Amino acid sequence: MKIITIIPARMNSSRFPGKPLALINGVPMIEHVISAASQSVISNANWVATCDTEIYNFVRSIGGNSVMTSTRHTRASDRCAEAVDIIEKNNGIKYDIVAMVQGDEPLITSSMIDLAVSTMAEDYKTNVVNLLGPITGEKEYLSRNTIKVVCDTTGNALYFSRSLIPNIATNPGNMTTGKQVCVIVFRRQFLETYCRLSPTPLEIFESIDMLRVLEYGYKVRMVPIEERTHPVDVASDIDIVENILHNRQLGS
Repeated sequence: MKIITIIPARMNSSRFPGKPLALINGVPMIEHVISAASQSVISNANWVATCDTEIYNFVRSIGGNSVMTSTRHTRASDRCAEAVDIIEKNNGIKYDIVAMVQGDEPLITSSMIDLAVSTMAEDYKTNVVNLLGPITGEKEYLSRNTIKVVCDTTGNALYFSRSLIPNIATNPGNMTTGKQVCVIVFRRQFLETYCRLSPTPLEIFESIDMLRVLEYGYKVRMVPIEERTHPVDVASDIDIVENILHNRQLGS
């Protein structure tokens, strides 16, 4: 199988403009993500997809692969699809699996990417795989930046939301939800299907790509991980990420 990792990133974040190049332990955030992707033992190629010359030039300056995409995209999955189209046409390669790793997930590791991709590779019926991380406390659970996920008994997503799901008012000690970790793997053919589908009401309302998949009746396979991750949505998240990295180095 030919497998490609795409890292979508853009400068124009409403909550944290310029965040892909924000420093984490002195290193731009996007470089942390590139480093993790480059250590994957499964993926054959790693590219950053962006609509910003600042990101494009930085990635090239550190020896990475970068491709310019349209400014019109509001969903990372659509940007990812355009990038794969360009890369395939330019390089004469057709990929089987596309691993999308969000550029604002600096705590992603290569083993997480490999786990998601191998899950897809081992089951030909699976079209989309997404990692499911633990929610580590009340603050994270209450945050609208945490995308909560509830699953069925076979491990497929039932719903994604920035709101509090499920309703735990009657049983707060038994929370049965996790959070979306933005390593999302598509079967190449299904990524093409995804981009042909019109955006859906819940996808727009929640601003979550995967709801387009669910609203059209397809499944998203959720794969649990134990490692703690934390996306960078606002500037204050940098301190949280640096603290987690410090604890990882200490082995705690």
